[in-house]
Amino acid sequence: MYRMANKKELRQIYAELLLEMAEKDERIVVLEADLMKATGTTPFKERYPDRFIDVGVAEANMMGVSAGLAVAGKIPFAHSFTPFATRRVLDQIAISIAYAKLNAKIGGTDPGVTAELNGGTHMSVEDAGLIRGIPNMMIVEPADGVQLKSLLPQIAAVDNPVYMRLARKSKDQYFEQDTEFELGKIYELRSGNDVTIICSGILIKNSLEAAELLGKEGIHARVLNMHTLKPVDSETIIKAAKETGAVVTAENHSIINGWGSAVSEVLTESYPVPLERIGIRDHFGEVGLTDFLLKKYKMTAEDIVDTAKKAISRKGRENDNHR
Repeated sequence: MYRMANKKELRQIYAELLLEMAEKDERIVVLEADLMKATGTTPFKERYPDRFIDVGVAEANMMGVSAGLAVAGKIPFAHSFTPFATRRVLDQIAISIAYAKLNAKIGGTDPGVTAELNGGTHMSVEDAGLIRGIPNMMIVEPADGVQLKSLLPQIAAVDNPVYMRLARKSKDQYFEQDTEFELGKIYELRSGNDVTIICSGILIKNSLEAAELLGKEGIHARVLNMHTLKPVDSETIIKAAKETGAVVTAENHSIINGWGSAVSEVLTESYPVPLERIGIRDHFGEVGLTDFLLKKYKMTAEDIVDTAKKAISRKGRENDNHR
């Protein structure tokens, strides 16, 4: 497990993967709502103009068109910024796509604080939570190009509607080349038995840094990457809770109905242990660069360290209270 800067942004890697898959599978079609430059899918438009549809600034229509293409046997990949790919079109996703369990793939770009200077109107911190409440939907957040390369063919192959969160401008790489991942499975980044940190997306970076800082104090944190929010890998969460006795979740999303909520539900129902959540706490986004916003919303490595210590401190106290 390591971290380095990739030469390519995630959106470039994504576009290249779409082209590779489209070359092998003529069912793959790309849809945009006038954001192909932002998403990085212009090369797809140039190579496959007959399999590229720009609906203009009409995201609800884009979801309807995606549903129609899926009914016709195509595999549509539709994209927009996260608020326009979820909030603006939630009913179309629910009724036109998920209700019939159609094979449409939806990409939401610039999730959470990565919307940066687009500000609060474009900073959807509840996108995954909205989709999570819709039956039949899968939710995946590839953290880097390596993970995307492994997961995207699976996303295309699964006969199910899927929502993807894509930090399009990210150049971070967390995994060694050719590492394999499986949809729906949690991946261990670092071993440890004192506390478990379950993270996703850009919060991998801060979670790993937090584990390093905790290690210097003799606290051994297990770090798990939960790239799939739905369905939830309950088995791995319960195993970690049993072995470490305390859990912290770290997500670039509201703590309401996201990763923290999903983990909390598993623990409450199956193996209650102290749980603390890192994420945006019932607050709208605002203009700012990612590092500034991570500090504002208390999502830095230092915040994760403090939260992990709090979770650990509760272990003995809560056991005493249950006697």
